[in-house]
Amino acid sequence: MSGEGRPQVAVPDAAGLTVGVVAATWHAQITDQLVARAVRACDDSGARATVVRVPGSLEIPVVAQALARRCDAVVALGAVIRGETAHFDYVCDSVTAGLTRVSLDERTPVGNGVLTCESLDQALDRSGLPGSKEDKGYESAVAALETALLLRELA
Repeated sequence: MSGEGRPQVAVPDAAGLTVGVVAATWHAQITDQLVARAVRACDDSGARATVVRVPGSLEIPVVAQALARRCDAVVALGAVIRGETAHFDYVCDSVTAGLTRVSLDERTPVGNGVLTCESLDQALDRSGLPGSKEDKGYESAVAALETALLLRELA
């Protein structure tokens, strides 16, 4: 994990925007923290967050699409940790492709905070817990909000 080139996170004024936060229930210590940090970013920006939970990461895109139809932005959160089979690769590819499709089809920004890590320690280090090197829940929410505001300007 390098974080090389990551921009400084500045919370936009997004008062009045609605954000759908969809998170998997797997790896609760990680996903609960990602959700808490995404909601905090929404609160800090003035946006209103609605949180829904799904069983696993594969279920995130379909619920993200439902949220994208009624919210200004969506934040997708989960943790996929490599195991001993190719399942990791299939899940990561499917979730990423699904979220990209949702964003383009619905014309709604989706902040992708689904962690794809080699180990539990890597996921914990990206979750925004005290002492973590990164805060992907917060960063994903800010990215989605900034993009929603930009799309409003372009319209």
